[in-house]
Amino acid sequence: MLETLDLSLSLPKPEYQERLASVQRRLLDLQTACWQHAVGSVLVFEGWDADGASGCVNLLTERLEPRGFRLHAIQASRTYETHMPWLWRFWRRLPEYGQMGIFDRSWYRRVLDERVDKEIGRRTWEKAYQDIADFERALADDGYVIRKFFFHISKKEQKKRIEKDGEDPLGAWNLQPDLRDRHRKYEEYLAAAEEMLARTDSEWAPWTLVEATDRRWARIKVFEKIAASLEAALRARGVD
Repeated sequence: MLETLDLSLSLPKPEYQERLASVQRRLLDLQTACWQHAVGSVLVFEGWDADGASGCVNLLTERLEPRGFRLHAIQASRTYETHMPWLWRFWRRLPEYGQMGIFDRSWYRRVLDERVDKEIGRRTWEKAYQDIADFERALADDGYVIRKFFFHISKKEQKKRIEKDGEDPLGAWNLQPDLRDRHRKYEEYLAAAEEMLARTDSEWAPWTLVEATDRRWARIKVFEKIAASLEAALRARGVD
């Protein structure tokens, strides 16, 4: 699935700037309409280390009404969270009706990072697939719009970005100690990601694969997809 993406896709800067201004205004208007009509949404950003997803999230929230979204940058479970059902920490972070919940990494850590790094056994991550399906179906049945984005870059591109960040004093803070070790496991992560995408893509919580070599291309693709999804949800409720 990921192997078929054209990672050379890019967007010229003038076209990017024009489309960005338009879609940012569109998203702000849609955010207001969703609040007025209690249309909640859950946006999930997954992908590789150094894939540019966090930068995309930052730009997405830049022009939105701050009271209308909740942003969660998900890390490994904290000590007290390990004593709760594993999805508990995500249930408690869901947005109110009308709000937008943005997850920079998410519950998919269980079938990606935790699986590949062997923090959990096969039986646990296999069971997680059914837990995820039930979780997302419950949200969709309750009226939430769910859109999931997987940012894809090549192993070569990932290495280049890691090395560039390491040379930049302003970017080195973002390099976690195990980042290079995880880069060496690229093929293992790729296999896990392919399985994850195949098993968790659904009508109510679809994945959008994002060619993320060019950041301008990735951002416009994501923003326009979010806007189209919110418009469709509003139309389904009879809102023009």
